[in-house]
Amino acid sequence: MSEFDLNGKTIWVAGHRGMVGSALVRRLQSEDCTVLTAGREDLDLVRQPDVEAWLADNKPDGVFLAAARVGGILANDTRPADFLYDNLTIEANIIHGAFKAGVSKLLFLGSSCIYPRMAPQPLTEDALLSGPLEPTNQWYAVAKIAGIKLCQAYRLQHNCDFISVMPTNLYGPGDNFDLQSSHVLPAFIRKIHQAKADNVPSVEIWGTGTPKREFMHVDDLADACVHLMRVYSGIDHINVGVGEDIAIRDLATLIADVIGYKGDFHYDSSKPDGTPRKLLDVSALAAQGWASRIGLRDGIAATYRWFLENEGPA
Repeated sequence: MSEFDLNGKTIWVAGHRGMVGSALVRRLQSEDCTVLTAGREDLDLVRQPDVEAWLADNKPDGVFLAAARVGGILANDTRPADFLYDNLTIEANIIHGAFKAGVSKLLFLGSSCIYPRMAPQPLTEDALLSGPLEPTNQWYAVAKIAGIKLCQAYRLQHNCDFISVMPTNLYGPGDNFDLQSSHVLPAFIRKIHQAKADNVPSVEIWGTGTPKREFMHVDDLADACVHLMRVYSGIDHINVGVGEDIAIRDLATLIADVIGYKGDFHYDSSKPDGTPRKLLDVSALAAQGWASRIGLRDGIAATYRWFLENEGPA
């Protein structure tokens, strides 16, 4: 299939209020295209007739499917039905609706948690379904795997130009800093910021601090998605990451340095670590002509500034 030119196109960003969706909206402002959005008050994505009617009325040329129910280990572990049902339903409604409405190009955003818990590192795309999933986020992972397979199925059966990308751990403006449902990096920012403000000598961190994670600024991801929307048309999903990881202990130290916190860390080894390591092989992404540009320290500093302006008083 030929390159998808965004110029003059109408593009729907599904999930535009989330961290990824809002980054995509920011990125698309520099393109000559019309961006469509629909808030929950206008469109309930778990209602199939509503989604199909909205797509038929608005007729987007392209769709970025960034809508999802997301959260960290605690949220996944305590609300498995929500994570499985909502994500399956949202993606199925939008992908099928896009097919029925004749959408020219769709990009589905998954997650690196789709890969087996003990898959060889760095994670290559062909590791998918090669072993058991990480139990703490398996519900979300199963839903995202189904989304990849849906895109592949509509490509095979209906010749739809639907592609999938699998981002690594994301952070940035618009992140969720709620300690009950957030991912590790924004949780660290809030915890360490609060410890500094309250002059607390030590911060407790779940697990041993030894697992390694890769972190990508969401504006980097948005740029990669726009690039792949334009140039990539293949049945295989593509990993999107920075190609480097960091131990959780070192991440905590880095965030403390950015924030200016001088205290210590206490690691609660009775709490789960999650997957021991999760680094994406990004060679397929590099072959498409894209590489990350936002370094981790710079990205954390920018995210902390956003936190102070938008979340700090809360």
